[in-house]
Order: sequence, then structure tokens, then C-alpha cells
Amino acid sequence: MKGVTVADSDLDIFFSRSELDRDNSERIVADALSGCDDGELFLEYRQSEALTFDDGQLKSSSYDTTQGFGLRGVAGEATGYAHASELSEAALKRAATSVQSVKAGHSGTIAASPASTNRALYVQDNPINERPFEEKVKLVREIDDYARGLDDRVRQVSVSLIGNWQAIELLRPDGMSKRDIRPLVRLNVSIVTESGERQENGSYGIGGRCGYSEIFDPSTWQACADEALRQAVVNLESVAAPAGEMDVVLGSGWPGILLHEAVGHGLEGDFNRKKTSAFAGLVGQRVASPGVTVVDDGTLADRRGSLTVDDEGTPSSYTTLIEDGILVGFMQDRLNARLMGVDATGNGRRQSYAHMPMPRMTNTYMLSGDKEPDEIISSVKKGIYAVSFGGGQVDITSGKFVFSCTEAYQIEDGKIGAPLKGATLIGNGPDALTRVTMIGNDMALDSGIGTCGKAGQSVPVGVGQPTMRLNGLTVGGTAA
Repeated sequence: MKGVTVADSDLDIFFSRSELDRDNSERIVADALSGCDDGELFLEYRQSEALTFDDGQLKSSSYDTTQGFGLRGVAGEATGYAHASELSEAALKRAATSVQSVKAGHSGTIAASPASTNRALYVQDNPINERPFEEKVKLVREIDDYARGLDDRVRQVSVSLIGNWQAIELLRPDGMSKRDIRPLVRLNVSIVTESGERQENGSYGIGGRCGYSEIFDPSTWQACADEALRQAVVNLESVAAPAGEMDVVLGSGWPGILLHEAVGHGLEGDFNRKKTSAFAGLVGQRVASPGVTVVDDGTLADRRGSLTVDDEGTPSSYTTLIEDGILVGFMQDRLNARLMGVDATGNGRRQSYAHMPMPRMTNTYMLSGDKEPDEIISSVKKGIYAVSFGGGQVDITSGKFVFSCTEAYQIEDGKIGAPLKGATLIGNGPDALTRVTMIGNDMALDSGIGTCGKAGQSVPVGVGQPTMRLNGLTVGGTAA
């Protein structure tokens, strides 16, 4: 089998278990993409399961198997794409006929295939087959029982367990083939507590590109439930958030979702090539305070956003985006990298075979500074300490954002005070980075729960950051 790299799996599910013949498929792909600038055949097989335990009973369980292919041809800036769930030569030929129309009047030379890699970032075993269905039901029931017994204020518990196993193969016009096997699991526990007439929610999840073994460890799922309860109890005591311009301290880990949304998307190659990003044309210029270094790193073992190779076959990489406050580069797929005259960075991602790849984040985070977290908090006379975020809205072109805090506290005279309810952070991503005045030494990644949406496609991602202080951020509140 020519062109298959060392790290690729030996599992040949696409040609040994379907109507497709490898040699014939290679010829069809080569003929269809002759004269194009780039393109590939993307094959996918996916198994997924989900269990939800709610109201003291198993509310839903699902199992799904999908497979299909997507054939892409790129000519200049134009892309032809056709996909099908039928793995057959007839379906591939129909797709080839559709894709060939993109190269009408265009005569290009197909780009060289991505480099190979020996690296494998995660286990390749299928977590869905790791344990019987009955054991998974027993687990979510056990978590429910444990959570309900933690505190007599617990009124509602919801537990979800999700597993995915994805196999992909990319076939290039020159016969190069790249394969990857991608496991993904996630556990989430949500708890509602009640005190008097007041009810509040707390939620916590964990996950990654691994099997179920860690999740089934009692110390792991008990810690997950404990954290969900802690958040719910804290929220029972929350007071209305103040409004106005004030200093804000962001906690480490999951608050990196603000960095992801407000800044990360603006550093993706397509928005910058089209000059619709607030960062367009600013490479080499200062866009953040000194000390701010932001990277996208798809090479972290077992992390939710990590990839051995991206969905174009390019090995994932550690890509520095902002270095000591200076914009140094963007995240690139092959199409935008070629048009911008730079190298692809392994950020070409797609939701499934039915979607075209585009530049997407993997694990995006800010590097640590040199301050102790307590020192940062004690430096604030009056402000807010934001520990966790929920929903938010971002305008990529302007960089404006609005984010809701799910856990936040008052800071008064350098000390953490009462928990706050209804706090929102309002600002502009590029401007917010210039307001960073202190960066903690405690960089942490999120617990493995991130999902990113862009142009109707969702992909798993990771976020992270250290504790940091931002001066003069607008806070929306509910206090009278």
C-alpha cells in the first residue's frame, strides 16, 4: 500500500470492508483532481454513543454508526466538493464528475502532499467496545446516587456519558495515504440545589482522547460530582453583580474560553486572508501587552483538541500566534496557507466527511507569566474575579464580545468576597489583550469539555490560560 506513513493504523476498514477498490479509487481521484491546485479524498467511519441519566432514571441512550467520503478539488480560491454516505465506486465517480467542474478553464499543478509523521498522540482503542453497555448504565446510576447523597439541598442530578471513535483516511492524487484513529470520551455532571425558594445549578465535565478507564475510576467521577455540587452551593449564596468599568481577574483553565472566542477565531487564516479579522494586516505589530504569548498546540497527548494529523493530513503543530505581545502568525489550513504564501500549520479541520476543511483551533492557550495568583488578586482594590464562563457572543470582524460568568466573585481591598450572579464581561478582543497587566504562573488547560462552532461545523477543542489581571474592562451586572 504505497504512501502509508509509519504512525498510521493497520486497520483498513475503507477498502477491505466496502465496495471500494483501492487501486480504482486512486485512479478516479487522480483523474478528477488533475489540473487542480490541491484536493483529496477524505474517508470517515465513526461510532458514537451517549447515555443520559436524569430524574433518577436512564432518560436516553443512543448508538450511531456513520460512514462516508468527501472529495475535494481546489482551483485558485474556488473549491468543488461532493460527499456521499455510500462507499462505492459508482458514488465516487459521481462525486468526481461534480468536483471536476471547479477546474474549468483552470490549469494548475497539484500541491505536494503533507509531510509524514511517526507521532501518535493518543490511544487508538475504541472506548465504545471497552466496557459493556450494562456497566455504563451502572456507572451513571452510581454517580447519580453519590451526588444525591452529598447534600440534603440537592434537588436534581443529571449525568451524561459520551463516547466516540472515528477512523479517517486521506487519499491524495499522488497516491499518498494517511490514516488516523481518534477516540473521544466525556463525562458531565449537573446538579441543582435548593435553599428556601431559591434554586441554583452547578456543572462540571471531564474528557479527552482516551478510553473510559479514568472516568470509571471512582476518584475521578466523585471529584466531578463534588465540583458540580460546590458550584451549585456557591451560586446559592450569590448576590447581584455590579455594573460598570472595573478591573477583572480571570482564573486559570476554562476561562481561556474567552481567549478562544474573542481572540482565537480572529487568528484563523481564512478571516485574515479575506481581511475580515480585527487582526488582518497586523503581523509584526504589537496587539497585546508585553508578556502575553498565545499559542495553538495540537500536539498535546490525549487532549480533546489534539490531532496526530489534521483533516487534510498535515501533522498538527505547536504554533505561536502572539509572542510577548507581538502578532507573529495565524492558524492555517492548506488552501489559505497556499494563497497567503505560508506553510500550513495542521489546523485544517472538518466536522465530518460531509464538510469541507477550514482553519480551526486545536488547543489554544496563553503561556504562564511570573506572578503568583494570590499576588494578582491582592493587587485589585475593587473588581471581579471570574472563575468560569458559560455562553458568549463574538463578532470576528470587530472583535467585540459579551460573555456570561457562571462563577464569579467580588474583589474588595485585595480579598475575594461574595459570589456574584448575573455578571457579564463586555469588551473587544484585541483591546482586551492590551489591558493585561499581570500574568500568573499557573497556566492550566480546561478539563476536556470544549466544542467550537464555526460556519455550521462543530469540532472538539481545548482552551487554557493562567490567572491574569485586566484593567478597566466593562462588566454588565444586575445590581440595582
